[in-house]
Amino acid sequence: MSSGKRQSRNKYVRFTSNVLRSGGIINDALCFLLAYALTVLIYNGWYGYYYDVRLHSSGVIVMAINFFLIRISRDAYSAFRGQGDDLGSGMFLDFIVALMLTGFTILQFGQAPDLTLRFAVLFIVLCFSLLIMSRLLFRRIVWIGMRQGIIGQRVAIYGADRDVTSRLLELLEIERLPHINIIGFADDRRTRVETGMIGRFPFLGGFEELLELARQGMLDQIIVALPLVQQDRLNRIIEELSAGAIDICIMPREFLVLRDRYQVNYIGSLPVLSIWQTPVRDLDGLLKEVQDRLLALIGLIALAPLLLLTAIAIRLESRGPILFRQKRFGFNNLEIEVLKFRSMYVDRQDESGGQRTRKGDPRITRVGRIIRRTSIDELPQLWNVLRGEMSIVGPRPHALAMRVGDAYYHDAVRGYAARHRVKPGITGLAQVRGLRGEIDTIERAKQRVEYDIYYIEHWSPLLDLRIIMETILRLVWDRHAY
Repeated sequence: MSSGKRQSRNKYVRFTSNVLRSGGIINDALCFLLAYALTVLIYNGWYGYYYDVRLHSSGVIVMAINFFLIRISRDAYSAFRGQGDDLGSGMFLDFIVALMLTGFTILQFGQAPDLTLRFAVLFIVLCFSLLIMSRLLFRRIVWIGMRQGIIGQRVAIYGADRDVTSRLLELLEIERLPHINIIGFADDRRTRVETGMIGRFPFLGGFEELLELARQGMLDQIIVALPLVQQDRLNRIIEELSAGAIDICIMPREFLVLRDRYQVNYIGSLPVLSIWQTPVRDLDGLLKEVQDRLLALIGLIALAPLLLLTAIAIRLESRGPILFRQKRFGFNNLEIEVLKFRSMYVDRQDESGGQRTRKGDPRITRVGRIIRRTSIDELPQLWNVLRGEMSIVGPRPHALAMRVGDAYYHDAVRGYAARHRVKPGITGLAQVRGLRGEIDTIERAKQRVEYDIYYIEHWSPLLDLRIIMETILRLVWDRHAY
């Protein structure tokens, strides 16, 4: 064991991540209950008309039962991790199906004439809104519980070497799981491991040290990450680690090599790794399309005064067009013409995108510095969204000749083309994770692509909402924009 200070054993009741499944079910049950109570309160206070209490309360109960039967039959709560990541088309579709089944039941029993439409609509709106908002609150509660040591999975990594361990830590960091607490890494072959830290994670030792942590109640799970291990050695590792009251799981070599571009599916009962799947498809695609067009239309109308003032300021400061048009890569690597407010002098613009914009760039006008700092120059892209060429949220579209270092982006970063499997966005996950502005190193370029691909593989309406809100907040103090 390293000489660092051991964690003190938690003397209070602790819960592992398995409790989140039950928490998800309780969360949704409270949403239905609260929605009904609010509906009764608002309806009685606002309208005051008579309604059949037994019929409407029974309808709510039937709908709740239908909703939970559908969710549980699909094992939808197993992935409830406190991230709000089950808020895709699955929850939306389950709610709609439960509503339809409840409606058919009321019709079948001939109770439709006695149903108060205002009451029903009010309940549906409140319940669906609470199901969405409660997931944000649920995630916050999980984070607080984790920080207090009440909930969380304390995990140690047993890796082949520092490179493998670093790779796994990187993947876990991208996942941003609120209930996972990595306490350190270990390797019994100490001659191959330099003791010390990997980032903020300490070296714990080998088998004996891990088992001791488990016996003291300070470890819940061990991830074995040995990509090239022989079967005999793996069997010995598992046998020895099984002596502790802990969960043991194995990270297959393919998961580390393929990063997170896979999904575990089943062909019958045979497990397979699906490497590439069409993202944001079917109902998800339709939902995102409607969401994008609606938000873009609202944005253009609400921001019309700001757009007009910006156009006037640009025209007064320097000669030339108000808008700057640039060819960039879009969906499926097709070229699109992206619109921006012109922020540079006309004779100094670079339409190819080969020349990076740097801090204090003399090509930028005074008005240009302001609108670039606040991202106002990106607002004309709302029109690109309305035209169906872009999304509000997605990987940022890159210019055709954009470079990182001395190489083109698509040559410098492996797997770069995968980010074009969805429409590019006005903002994206990489931008709100601190990778906005100049990308002057291969490492930063790789990180940006990592976040882009993560967004594609984990898209949900809630994730879009989070990115939009974080974008607005970060504009106030983002130092990487110029």
